[in-house]
Amino acid sequence: MNMRQLEAFRATMRSGSITEAATMMHLSQPSVSRLISDLEHAVGFPLFVRSGRGLSPTVEAKTFYDGVEGMFMGIDRLQELANVIRTSNAVEITIGTIQSIAAVELPKAVNAIYRSMPDISFMIQSRNTPAILDAVQMNQIDLGVVGRAPPYQGVEVLYQTVAPYVCLIPETHPLADQGGSVDLLEIAGSQEFVTFGGAFPETMMAMEEDLARVLRGNSRLSATNMPVTGSLVRETGVLAICDPFTAEQTVMMGGVVFRPLKQELQYHIALIASGKKHLSRPALKFVDILSAQLERRVNEVKGYRSQEDL
Repeated sequence: MNMRQLEAFRATMRSGSITEAATMMHLSQPSVSRLISDLEHAVGFPLFVRSGRGLSPTVEAKTFYDGVEGMFMGIDRLQELANVIRTSNAVEITIGTIQSIAAVELPKAVNAIYRSMPDISFMIQSRNTPAILDAVQMNQIDLGVVGRAPPYQGVEVLYQTVAPYVCLIPETHPLADQGGSVDLLEIAGSQEFVTFGGAFPETMMAMEEDLARVLRGNSRLSATNMPVTGSLVRETGVLAICDPFTAEQTVMMGGVVFRPLKQELQYHIALIASGKKHLSRPALKFVDILSAQLERRVNEVKGYRSQEDL
């Protein structure tokens, strides 16, 4: 017994004729007759008897038809549901993001979806990386933007990249007008930096311990929040090592500039989810947009460093 045989039986019951059933199914009359015959063989009882020039269903066929019709009604409902899912974009995308991405890059990506898909809504939460990882693992949010080196346990990584840290400098500082990359080894002992304390270990940047020790030893300012670090640079005139995304935000607010670093300190960014299969089509589109956007920004910053090295 297969679906094609059941379709032929249903069409014949509805039309009362093999000929009309064949027309409904866009098949030849012998093909429909063969399908009916094969179904009778499969069920073990006759379905139709000749009545003059037409066909009459048997008692067994009428009982069997009730079940077949119920099955097709279920299929029709599934088709209707599929049509609704296919044509409806009404969905909410929940995102947890670190602050370095929250103010500039994320809103740009949201805008691309927001304007083109009016049925999409967003819920955005600014959290730290451990909290975002927990929320994604527990399916409390759809997507997470985290800033920590892999591995990321219990989640699926949709995109990841490494961006170079930069040196954030007040506009009035002598280093602001100089060209080339900033060599931390040359200035760490003479310049004060905003550092990260114990909550943001320098090992996350792949910084050498000796250099980290010198920076900490000459620092009176420490912050675990990158946007706060940027504000401290502006207000106090102290330098800072900063990720390029926060640096962009800080420069937009005025009063500071940034220069590439000679040291290759790494800032990790990843987009994560509990599983790609759980994401809606608009959420997957958002991932593509944000990934491409972050990739462009990272390449821009890497380009600054390459130009300075020429």
